Amino acid sequence: MRMKNIKNTELNVSMFCLGGQEWGSRDDKKTSYAMLDQYIEYGGNFLDTANNYAIWNGHGGESETLLGDWLADRSNRSDVVLATKMGGRAKDAPMSSAPEHIRRECERSLKRLRTDYIDLYYFHCDDRTVPLEDQLGAMQKLIEEGKIRHVGASNFKAWRLAEAAVISEFKNYCNFSAVQQRYTYLRPRVDADFGFQKSTNDDLLEYCDERGLQLIAYSPLLRGAYIREDRPLAAQYRHHDSESRMTTLLEIAQELSLTANQVVLAWMIERGVIVISGASKKEQLDESFKGFDIDLSDETLNRLDNAGSE
Repeated sequence: MRMKNIKNTELNVSMFCLGGQEWGSRDDKKTSYAMLDQYIEYGGNFLDTANNYAIWNGHGGESETLLGDWLADRSNRSDVVLATKMGGRAKDAPMSSAPEHIRRECERSLKRLRTDYIDLYYFHCDDRTVPLEDQLGAMQKLIEEGKIRHVGASNFKAWRLAEAAVISEFKNYCNFSAVQQRYTYLRPRVDADFGFQKSTNDDLLEYCDERGLQLIAYSPLLRGAYIREDRPLAAQYRHHDSESRMTTLLEIAQELSLTANQVVLAWMIERGVIVISGASKKEQLDESFKGFDIDLSDETLNRLDNAGSE
């Protein structure tokens, strides 16, 4: 398993981060435990959840609760890097990053996760109704109290990350160590709307590269659309550019005797991106882990990069 240090932190993580959206809800305890155990056995150490997973299947908080039980049962909290989020849509919490909500949701997450600290604590979305200075100040207090170690942003635009960096430097507050964003091989339409989710664009990639900010990608495999005919591409990705890139992707997958998913994952980590992916079956984990161990040639990477219309 390839490992990477998140710059300006002591966090050394596997580039395959196991996502837990469905733990404890769609995926029952037996299934969730099996996936977590297999992931650790394969050498992974980076786990991602959120305070509102999975409100679409239950109440929200099921994922953190399941993960907390697993950590307690396996007595391995110190062996994993734990990331969770606050501020997204939840049934028992407002979609807000006001200081009082940040603290309350952190306390709730710590209780559900049955831990004293969170390694990486994200803003799940960009709340522009609350001054960034107040939001970062609240996170700084949690760091000083030892409840969280580092702060991340999710679904932020590059200019907002830059604004936060200026505030952090001026106030001597914590700065973002990572940004978690929608990202995959296919590029969305220019007019694509993902709601509160933000897709990675060239501005964000350039900002992360210049500032040493770690990009962590969610939805890398587009819910199976790369490999399953019964999973059509979402409307946001249906355009000529995707047709061209998909053709190149499938050609390379066939040439290398790999799945399209594996080529996508290999391409992403070659670009230094940490990738979040979930699994509910051992076969899915096996496929993903193989993708993270593939070395693509420079020629192959160039073909993938240059495919599509500009």
